[in-house]
Amino acid sequence: MSGARSFDFTKMEGADCYRLMASSIMPRPIAWVTTISPEGVRNAAPYSFFNMMGSEPPVVALGILPGDVHQKDTARNLRDGGEFVVNLVSEAMAAQMNETCAALPPEVDELTLAGVATAPSTQVAPPRITGAPVAYECRVAEVVNTGPHQLLIVGRVLAAHFHDTALTPGDRPRVIPEALDLIGRMYGADAYVRTHDVFHMPRPK
Repeated sequence: MSGARSFDFTKMEGADCYRLMASSIMPRPIAWVTTISPEGVRNAAPYSFFNMMGSEPPVVALGILPGDVHQKDTARNLRDGGEFVVNLVSEAMAAQMNETCAALPPEVDELTLAGVATAPSTQVAPPRITGAPVAYECRVAEVVNTGPHQLLIVGRVLAAHFHDTALTPGDRPRVIPEALDLIGRMYGADAYVRTHDVFHMPRPK
């Protein structure tokens, strides 16, 4: 059996902590977040520090770090507007999502630039991405400053939109996971993973 190397994160630089954590806490789901600036400019940015954090009420959490190219725009829009949409990313949307990763001035509409089609949301101002297999309309419930220019956004989910092909029929539909065709983030700046390689283990009784 091999040994283990230990790291004292309290004595390490943030970049070193990031390198170890982001390359080991994976795969991570991707939140393709749409917001609107106070000037009415639409913004779209992908974040992989994201997950579901509860269901009663339904909440999601989004981590925004100082190094994120969209940190300033998205953080300002979330603080000022208090609303956002989390669009999940399928492999078919990967290239367009990647285009919105670019560092662009706040007056640029990334959705238009990347040719991303949108539809009006039902309960929040920012639009949802029509090609996303799932979109969650959210309102900011909490903003936690976790470090210099580093934020944890907790959002209350107000509405959800699923492609018809991703749900079983009936009044209480279930999600068909393989129909979502989602991708996730892996290590480094450009590594992604598909979500088709699934195995099952029954829980012990």
